[in-house]
Amino acid sequence: MNKQLDILQGTLDMLILKAVSLGPQHGYGILLRIQQISGNHLEIQQGSLYPALYRLEHQGAITSEWGESENNRRAKFYRLTAAGRAQLKAETGKWNRMTEVIAGILNTAPSEI
Repeated sequence: MNKQLDILQGTLDMLILKAVSLGPQHGYGILLRIQQISGNHLEIQQGSLYPALYRLEHQGAITSEWGESENNRRAKFYRLTAAGRAQLKAETGKWNRMTEVIAGILNTAPSEI
């Protein structure tokens, strides 16, 4: 089954930080990287990505510099900062705890109440 999944609100920043933590990448490359590492289950829209990149850069989680993409076009390349690594670690921990709690709720049997 290759159906696209909707991204839960609040997870886009974490996914971008993870994608950039794997190595510097330009905006469109980040879209492709997330799509690739999700097994083509997630597809980020450019209209969502670029405001998130701006927000993360403004917060100091990522930094950017102009460079040349693989198709010889001028592109802004993003890389993770120390603050971004800390943010990714914190958000990953919160995400993992939340998924454990939700899984526990969903697996609760009537006899356990």
